[in-house]
Amino acid sequence: MLTLRAVDVLAQADVLIADPEAFEVVSEHIRPGTETPLQRAGDAKDPGAFATADDVADLVMRAARRGKRVVRAVAGDPGMDTDTTADMLALASEGITFEVVPGVAHAVGVAAYAGVPLRDPEGGDVRFVNGPTADERCWTEVGASDATVVLSTTLESVAVSAGRLIAAGRKPDTPLSVTVAGTTTRQRTWTATLGTVERTLKSAKVLPTGEGDHAVIAVVGERSAPAQREQLAWFESKPLFGWKVLVPRTKEQAASLSEQLRSYGAVPSEVPTIAVEPPRTPQQMDRAVKGLVTGRYEWIAFTSVNAVRAIREKFEEYGLDARAFAGIKVAAVGEQTARALLRFGVRPDLVPSGEQSAAGLLDDWPPYDPVFDPIDRVFLPRADIATETLVAGLVELGWEVDDVTAYRTVRASPPPATTREAIKGGGFDAVLFTSSSTVRNLVGIAGKPHNVTVIACIGPATARTAEEHGLRVDVMAPEPSVHKLAEALAQFGAERRAAALDAGEVLKRPSEKRPQRRRARTP
Repeated sequence: MLTLRAVDVLAQADVLIADPEAFEVVSEHIRPGTETPLQRAGDAKDPGAFATADDVADLVMRAARRGKRVVRAVAGDPGMDTDTTADMLALASEGITFEVVPGVAHAVGVAAYAGVPLRDPEGGDVRFVNGPTADERCWTEVGASDATVVLSTTLESVAVSAGRLIAAGRKPDTPLSVTVAGTTTRQRTWTATLGTVERTLKSAKVLPTGEGDHAVIAVVGERSAPAQREQLAWFESKPLFGWKVLVPRTKEQAASLSEQLRSYGAVPSEVPTIAVEPPRTPQQMDRAVKGLVTGRYEWIAFTSVNAVRAIREKFEEYGLDARAFAGIKVAAVGEQTARALLRFGVRPDLVPSGEQSAAGLLDDWPPYDPVFDPIDRVFLPRADIATETLVAGLVELGWEVDDVTAYRTVRASPPPATTREAIKGGGFDAVLFTSSSTVRNLVGIAGKPHNVTVIACIGPATARTAEEHGLRVDVMAPEPSVHKLAEALAQFGAERRAAALDAGEVLKRPSEKRPQRRRARTP
């Protein structure tokens, strides 16, 4: 979580020196060409690794002495980071000006994401305790008080810390919550009491960890009671919380869809299944664009974002811009295509009021009227594999159509081996298919999704193609819209979650139900 001020200073940075756990987030907001010396200096297997705090301080000072604008990014809040204080003192001693941009401390952010309020209308003290460094005096003080204790510790040490609080005077039945991987889609929270926490974690099979210690935030006090958390756990109760969802589209095409999936708690992964290339013979496209400029057409109809891009690139080739559309009516097959036109500087005259498809566009398209329409011709730039539905419908309405191949769609290159293995091995919880071609191409370049994976299709035709490839269709959009498809998947996830809770079962993602490989026994 970043403040607006943090985003502002990151955009102005000449040099970024970021903790490994912060780098991925903050690096999205820096300018191209910003230096990241800490990442370059790291271990090859972990580009964000660094040796000591002194190494980091040295990098900061060297960049500052060169007159560079340096951003030192730490995880959480800099006021809670002791190394940051040392850096500030070093800068001050050399007369180098600096600014501290507050952030969200882990202890506060994780508790909020776990649905555990630290204070209520009656107030009450809150004590923040760092388990590994807390001394006997600290344990005695918090144990003897009734303050809410926010404990930063490890999964392996929670039970020991609970025992120290009981020994210091806290009642064994004092509620607590334990959150691991807080604020991420791997977050998990368990509720128990000081006296039962070890048994609870062992029953959940997270103790012993077997993988080393995992950092956790534990909240001790009445405000972390299970009854409250059931009502306030807004993050982990999202319908697709933690689901890995495969979106067979390019990152650019899937941007708004992926953002919608994230709002449901999912982790989208974009895998392009098609690549867009120019037509093999561009002469037809050249003639149509010249006709557009010379007044040959009454309408131009865009049936995809790729069609908008193809026309825009052809315009740039001829030195044209959006002014070339003056006097021509523009139609877009749906909202996404309309947005692409607006980015080009063109406001469409016609967008379907109902179904966002060729059929929906035809429902709203006016018939040719020789009195009101001086020209009877429509320019239709589209893919080489497009169907004839729109052309036939326009001809039936009395229009002449120049059906022009503006671009070709070809099968994309296979995704990385790890992605292919995840698709075939059940590593994804769901796949969204937005067309029949995405089904055919994904199976062709990456293999068939595992049978535990939830298959969601945008419409009946896509569903039939999925079934022809041996896939079980679990979800279908109520109308042919990618956003309605995401809503339908979220509804499926919500119903699945409710059914598990009603049955008293532990909620598992689809990928967690795949059969585990048996480990080979050693003699």
